[in-house]
Amino acid sequence: MTNQDTAALAPDTPTTPTTPTLQVIPLGGMGEIGKNIFAFRYGDEIMVVDGGLAFPKAHQMGIDLIVPRIDYLLEHQHLIKGWVLTHGHEDHIGGLPYIFPRLPRVPVYSASLTLGLVREKLTEFGIKDGDVDLREVQPGDKVRIGQHFHVEFVRMTHSIPDNMGYILTTPVGRVVHTGDFKLDEEPADGKTSDLARLEQAGKDGVLLLISDSTNAERPGHTPSEAEIARTLEGVIAGCRGRVFLTTFASNVHRIQNVLHIAHRQGRRVVMEGRSMIKYAQVAQQLGYMEVPEPFLTSDDVGELQDQQILFVCTGSQGQPMAVLGRLAFGTHAKIALRRGDTVILSSNPIPGNEDAVNLIVNRLYEIGVDVIYPPNPRIHASGHASQEELATVLNLTRPKFFLPWHGEPRHQINHAKLAQTLPRPPKRTLIAKNGDVVTLGGDEFRVSGTVPAGGVYVDGLGVGDVGDEVLLDRVNFSQEGLIIMNAVLHPTPHVEIVTRGFVRPNRELDFQIKRVALEVVEQGVREKKRLEDVRDDMYGAVRRFVRKATGRNPILIPMIVD
Repeated sequence: MTNQDTAALAPDTPTTPTTPTLQVIPLGGMGEIGKNIFAFRYGDEIMVVDGGLAFPKAHQMGIDLIVPRIDYLLEHQHLIKGWVLTHGHEDHIGGLPYIFPRLPRVPVYSASLTLGLVREKLTEFGIKDGDVDLREVQPGDKVRIGQHFHVEFVRMTHSIPDNMGYILTTPVGRVVHTGDFKLDEEPADGKTSDLARLEQAGKDGVLLLISDSTNAERPGHTPSEAEIARTLEGVIAGCRGRVFLTTFASNVHRIQNVLHIAHRQGRRVVMEGRSMIKYAQVAQQLGYMEVPEPFLTSDDVGELQDQQILFVCTGSQGQPMAVLGRLAFGTHAKIALRRGDTVILSSNPIPGNEDAVNLIVNRLYEIGVDVIYPPNPRIHASGHASQEELATVLNLTRPKFFLPWHGEPRHQINHAKLAQTLPRPPKRTLIAKNGDVVTLGGDEFRVSGTVPAGGVYVDGLGVGDVGDEVLLDRVNFSQEGLIIMNAVLHPTPHVEIVTRGFVRPNRELDFQIKRVALEVVEQGVREKKRLEDVRDDMYGAVRRFVRKATGRNPILIPMIVD
């Protein structure tokens, strides 16, 4: 990129707009993969898009989920006029049960499968149909949200049916948001992306393109699901025993192809895993999944020969409590792997899950089953566009401004660089972060301010009661251990210590720590210090001693009883 192009990636100094502008506010999903949520604001109206979740990284110990921080929406909830959902993946709808109850009831627009999955999710949280206003739309439908937002839904292929982008017409101009997509020419349902509509939007004039950046580093074209199906069919045909296949439960297209493959090869399908069964049931009920033969349960396969059985199960990301994890470690209540079985991982690890997946794969090898996983053979394809497809969308829409989205900074920046290589590059590109207020007008495209954004941790039943400081304590405890010092002042000063995760039992070291603590306590009693001061003195003395004696910094918890 040229110096001018590089400068275009940096935010401007905020100034007050002199003409009506649209504010594009990513509250999640910008500079990261996960917890996608957008707010569009014009004047006194807000339209919201998606409401996803993210999964914790390895250092976020004990955290179950991460949902978007929605302080901005709570503060301006009286301005929210409607909601748009692009598709049914967890990173786009998984946060809604935590978000919807805190905000006013407004129309929520999406396609049938997406709404079916949302209803299922809300029901699990005890949220009734009457508490939300879900409205079904189809690609090509147009709706008005408030007075200023006109939304036209556009079909875009992805790894789940009913995926849509949209064309948003506002008083300042037209915005095209691709949603998650790839340009699959042979999707399982035969419904390809509506490139003609994107091209027409480009001819009519696109002020801003917001486009999926996930695979912006990958050259070429993302393989079609049809290609993956052909490879899987050959792999399964070569298996002589039971087959256990795992993939993302939401990859309805992949699972549909596997069902047809199993039927052609004389195998009955057993669905294993709560999320796998849930997605299959919703897709089947709404007509998005054709089941050639009824699913069996693990109790039904006793009369079948091994070569007549195919399990579709959860656990593609190495989750220890998912079906594949329990099979790998022999803790499944009804099924045990054995030599002659084949395990097929039709997925790639999400960044951060590589170690967990490798642990499962190694354990499967130790059991003696055959293990087949990408990249060779090619039994998985991303649901996101590679560089050729990204260039196609840019060339068709011909946007004046460009906002790379849905990716980490390296993906966003490589997407921006790709855009600059095209015959008609955008006039200006911004690399935004969560919480940036991107101001958009006829000749204006800049970051004009920020709002609170980030993640809220879900830990068990607690939502938001665990913050970064708690996670830091958990990391420190896991790395350095814990020492609890319990001091009694009267009638005679006495100190007991308890250690966990610090060192192996060491009576000499324990004695020295107690001696240091007791000396401080006795001095505090003699000088009649306040309890708080004695506690702090004991903490400081033990901290210094342990650091000098062991070079470690365990968590110290001092307690004083008078």
